[in-house]
Amino acid sequence: MPTDQMTNANKPLSADGKTYHVETKWGQVANRLLTVGDPQRARLISKHLDKVLFEHQSHRGILTITGIYKNLPVSIVAIGMGLSMMDFFVREVRMVVKGPLTIIRLGSCGSICDAQAGDVIVASGAFGISTNYSFYANKDPNGTTAGTDEPYILWPTVQPDRKLTKCLSACVAEKVPGGLDHVFEGEVGNADGFYSAQGRIGDDFYDANSGLLDRIRATHPNASALEMECHMLFHLASISTGPNGSAPQSIRAACALVVFADRTGNSFISPDKSAQTYRDISNAILDALAISSPTQTASMHPSEGSVWEGEL
Repeated sequence: MPTDQMTNANKPLSADGKTYHVETKWGQVANRLLTVGDPQRARLISKHLDKVLFEHQSHRGILTITGIYKNLPVSIVAIGMGLSMMDFFVREVRMVVKGPLTIIRLGSCGSICDAQAGDVIVASGAFGISTNYSFYANKDPNGTTAGTDEPYILWPTVQPDRKLTKCLSACVAEKVPGGLDHVFEGEVGNADGFYSAQGRIGDDFYDANSGLLDRIRATHPNASALEMECHMLFHLASISTGPNGSAPQSIRAACALVVFADRTGNSFISPDKSAQTYRDISNAILDALAISSPTQTASMHPSEGSVWEGEL
C-alpha cells in the first residue's frame, strides 16, 4: 500500500514531493543512473561505489541506492521486470531530477544470435513485441482464428544514444574476460511477457507462437536478443522532449545485457557464471556513466539539499 497521501491524480506526488511508485524526491536521485531488475544485483553493484549515501525500497519494491563513484553522484535503481516497471522508473525519476539524465540498463536476455550464455550483448537498437489480442478474440467455434492478423505485433526499432552506447561497449570489452570475442552488438526485442511473446513453446495455452522467432529474424535481421525492458527505455528517452516534442532530448540511454539463455542452443547460464559475469562488468557500467558524463555541470541537479551535498 502507498505510504503517503498523494495530492494529484495526474502526477501523483506526496506532500513532501515523493513519487508514487519509486518513492523518491528532489535530491535523492542523481543524473547518472544504472538500472537493473534484481534488488540483490543492485546491492552487489553498490559495493563498487566509493560511498553509499541513500537507500530506499518503495512499497512497490523499487530499490534506489545513491552514492559517489569517482567523485560523481550515481544512482542504482532496481525496478523489477517488464515495460510497465521501466515506465514507472523513467517517468518518476524525470519528475524529481533537474537537468539531463544518463541511464544505462544492465540486464539479462535470451540470445537469438551467436552469443553464448555468459556473453554480453550491447543493444544497438530495440524493438517492441506485443501480443495482438484481436487475433485471439476472433476465434471461431472450432477454436481456430479467423482473418489474416498476426498474433504478435513487431514494432519499428528505436535507437539508443550512439555516443553512450559506443562508450559502454568499450568499457564492457575492457572488463569481460576474452574481451571483444564475448561482447556482441545487435538489436534487442522487448516483449510484453517472458513466455509467449518471446517464442517460448508450451502446452498449457494457445499462444500461436511456433513461428515467432523466425518472423522476428525476418523482420529484424540484426536481432540478437529478447528481453522485456530495453525498448521502453529507449522509447522514453527518444520522447523526453517536453509536452510539444520540441525541446531538446533530456535523457540519454544505453543497454548492456548478459546472456542467460541461449535460445538457439537451448542452454542456460549457471549461477556461478552469472555471478562472475556481473562482477566483471559492474565497474564497466559505472565507468561508462562516469566517462560519458565526467563533470557535475551547472545544468545538473544541484548539490544543495541533495544527499550528496558536501561529498564532491
